[in-house]
Amino acid sequence: MATQEVTEFQFSDDEESLINKDTSWGQLLPLGMHFCAIDLVKEKYVFGRGDNCDYCFGNFGQLKNHPSFLSYSNNHFILTREKTSTGTFTFLEDISSNGTFINGVKVGKFKKQVLNNNDEISFLHKKNKDGDQFPTELTENYTISKMIGRGACGEVRLAFTKGTCRAVAVKIVSKKKFSVKNGRKQNQIPNNVMNEVQVMKDLKHPCIIKVEEVIDTPDTLYIVLEYMKGGELFDRVVTEGKLEEASAKVLFYQMVVAVKYLHEQGITHRDLKPENVLLSSEERETVVKVTDFGLSKFVDANTMLKTFCGTPTYLAPEILLTVGSGKYTKAIDCWSLGVILFICLAGYPPFSDEYKDMPLPQQIVKGRYSFPREHWKGVSETAIDLIKKFLKVDPEKRITLEQALNHDWLKDEDTIAKAQRLMYPVSVNMLPPHNQKKRSHQSSSGENSNDETIVNGGENPSSKRSKFPSMA
Repeated sequence: MATQEVTEFQFSDDEESLINKDTSWGQLLPLGMHFCAIDLVKEKYVFGRGDNCDYCFGNFGQLKNHPSFLSYSNNHFILTREKTSTGTFTFLEDISSNGTFINGVKVGKFKKQVLNNNDEISFLHKKNKDGDQFPTELTENYTISKMIGRGACGEVRLAFTKGTCRAVAVKIVSKKKFSVKNGRKQNQIPNNVMNEVQVMKDLKHPCIIKVEEVIDTPDTLYIVLEYMKGGELFDRVVTEGKLEEASAKVLFYQMVVAVKYLHEQGITHRDLKPENVLLSSEERETVVKVTDFGLSKFVDANTMLKTFCGTPTYLAPEILLTVGSGKYTKAIDCWSLGVILFICLAGYPPFSDEYKDMPLPQQIVKGRYSFPREHWKGVSETAIDLIKKFLKVDPEKRITLEQALNHDWLKDEDTIAKAQRLMYPVSVNMLPPHNQKKRSHQSSSGENSNDETIVNGGENPSSKRSKFPSMA
């Protein structure tokens, strides 16, 4: 059977590239002489050699006389444009006998795949465009889409499962960016990373981000995570200015029980902040998911502190006092939760480099913060009291998560009932966390004698690093 490299299209949904901007939402451009360009206006197109197709291959004389023409199916593939909960996307469904390829990867009969700007559609042959970019273990199951985040260890991309087009997030971590720690050679680190990633994969809690799959290659780690269409708590606070106290309480209750679950598994998060708290939906009261990537344990103290430089606002005083090299307890997460609660209720952080009378690190180490009446007059005294208990400079005097759940502000029965209904809907067969057995795990290096894994949360998208509104 003849295979032709000229039988290709390039897809574009970039408005700047459209010929007919008023009516078309996308365009297919020919990469060979046998096809012509088409402006995409309708929501659905059928391509093939059948006369009933919206785009009939037989209408092009040169192609109709080509030896490979009969190898095309009467109905070869379908393009549809659909609005989903994660945005508007263009889907290609392969209905051919001999194959449709996107960037050289076969879609598969009766399977759907998402199209991205500048994707190449080809028939009957493979033209490996992205083979060197992503491993086949990933591309055979997922369509990799746009980048949705970037951080110190790598990037995060939106992706879709092939066949079902379910949205997931793929964290791409370059192993070259891991620093040598405690004299270990760098090529020894990836195996330890996989051990810790497996620990993360075993976590099961409705408020902890789910790790669906991990693909390990010599240079890169690909972590497939559930995709959260509600976005970051950071964006929610910035958009609304601040959260209503009742809604904040439902969200914060879930954060506390999620972090408490991590602590019960011997895991300290260490990088809790609103960017690392994801929301399941755009509803005011929704399920919260704490992101948990488990990689910071393998980065040395100096490198780790550098990653904190842009956002030291959430760091506990004991981390700053020891320049990131000390032994910490789970109390560092309690401090960060106090900062998050302050931000949710006020719309600005308790510590900021915008206060010129004292450097930010000193503000944190001294515990210098306040509750100006003009910003806090609508917030209850019990909420403020809980914040004060979280933001104790001395970790020995800081409130624990167990004590926080018994605090008057979080003991509200209506709040607990709402949160429990969100976390454990009737249709989900999942035991509450207190019925799940605690796992015991020890790092191969023998560190953390208290069986505690330090976990670094999700990393910030580089595209939106705006600060919270200033008090001024």
